[in-house]
Amino acid sequence: MTDYVAIITRFAAEGVIGEMDAVYSSWATTAPDGFNDGQIAALERIAPYLALAIKSVSLARMTRTLMETYLGRDAGRRVLSGRIVRGIAERIDAVVWFSDLQGFTRITDAAPEQVILLLNDYSDVIVSAIHEHGGDVLKLIGDGTLAIFTAEDRMHACNAALSAAIAARQGVAELKKRRTAEDKPVTDMYLGLHVGKVFYGNVGSRERLDFTVLGLAVNEASRIAAMCRSVDQSVLIPAAFADVGDIKRRLVSVGRYALRGVSHSQELFTIDPDS
Repeated sequence: MTDYVAIITRFAAEGVIGEMDAVYSSWATTAPDGFNDGQIAALERIAPYLALAIKSVSLARMTRTLMETYLGRDAGRRVLSGRIVRGIAERIDAVVWFSDLQGFTRITDAAPEQVILLLNDYSDVIVSAIHEHGGDVLKLIGDGTLAIFTAEDRMHACNAALSAAIAARQGVAELKKRRTAEDKPVTDMYLGLHVGKVFYGNVGSRERLDFTVLGLAVNEASRIAAMCRSVDQSVLIPAAFADVGDIKRRLVSVGRYALRGVSHSQELFTIDPDS
């Protein structure tokens, strides 16, 4: 290269110290005499239009990333595509995942300075397991995680959720070993899985909407997760889930239980360690 030109195209007022709302472009040439005055003038005329195009693409990409990070991958894409009307919800068949952490209140009281780091570590493990098996995390509620697995074939969705549960449980076990070695507080995951028809869409006020799932399967998944403490199991699954295809061969019954707020008792299952 024989010549080099750098151009700053600002979008904010000039003279603001530390202002970085700009596009920095650099141009080089192999022409023996370098850039002439006409070529530099042409670059200076072109740069603002190029900068606007780059900024437009960057903002769209950042918006998509923010939507998917805060709303979930599928929900974020739906909101960006214009599904923002309150009360409009789609009825879908889905596996509902509801998990929380054992003894979280106790840890919060005993080591409050560790809470955020602990949540981040466990969320990394749980959310990664869900995403790796095709699920979508819709909400992080304190120490709780709400996610869904959807597929045209219910059997496929159930198998994906079950595989994610096994991966999350293994990841939590490895995380506990690592945190114990670093003398940090540890905990376990409680998980309830359910399957059924749910409403998927916008709910809320005119000023604040939430893109989420609603329905009996969602309510029962949270109740089933809460039962994990009583039956001393990290994962519980109802008969409606176990009866899908050949899922039951990977499970073992832990008995029949009445769920709080649910009119009928249900047989619950957990993952068979020998399957």
